[in-house]
Amino acid sequence: MNEVTALFGARAQDYASFRPHYPDSLFAWLAAQCRQRQRALDIACGNGQASQPLRQHFAQVLACDASVEQLRACPDPQGLALFAADAQAQPLASHSLDLIQVAQALHWFATPAFFHEVRRLLKPGGLFCAWCYSLMSIDPRLDELIEDLYWNTLQGYWPQGRASVDAGYRDIHHPFSPLSPPPAAIEAHWRLEQLLGYLRTWSATQRYEQHNGFDPLQRLEPALRQAWGDANQPRFVRWPLHFLAGIAN
Repeated sequence: MNEVTALFGARAQDYASFRPHYPDSLFAWLAAQCRQRQRALDIACGNGQASQPLRQHFAQVLACDASVEQLRACPDPQGLALFAADAQAQPLASHSLDLIQVAQALHWFATPAFFHEVRRLLKPGGLFCAWCYSLMSIDPRLDELIEDLYWNTLQGYWPQGRASVDAGYRDIHHPFSPLSPPPAAIEAHWRLEQLLGYLRTWSATQRYEQHNGFDPLQRLEPALRQAWGDANQPRFVRWPLHFLAGIAN
């Protein structure tokens, strides 16, 4: 088990509770680009947040993750074929998938070996699509506090690969015919406790705590509470999505 897998596995329940959900329109668009809708695979599926919406569009939805703890945290596994596997070594037949998607995880394993495996698995004309999101937008004061946490307090604690998220995946190249999804974003109305829970799921937050013996949010939380106002009053939160997509030849 590598470090990233261990980090996300250690807080699998928090990940299930506090990570935001993707818009339904994204999955409808993915299905519309597929010639057939027999089998879809969600790689590095975590607790299945991006797997579950595919059930409305595909006859069979497969979902894998290297962390068994993440798979166990899936709140609604019905209709999903969940299994543990490394992203670069799938126990599936060649040319058997109409869609492979990777949500907020490609940066951990975007290697030639991974893309070779994706090419092996996809049917001719099959769709590969990965996406990521970085910092959210709430309001100027809250954004400033969160950016200071991200860029300054947690500097040096992000695992290797996170820079690709900051680049919006523009630094990752794939071997497929490029496809450009329409602009999309995650949008939510959150209370302050949801924001704090989300920030504690960051891999860098966990690494900071492991190295320093205390939660970095302890120091930031008073300022966040002051900037937020009524902690029970929901605030609008938005994360732009960045895509990497293509069609297999």
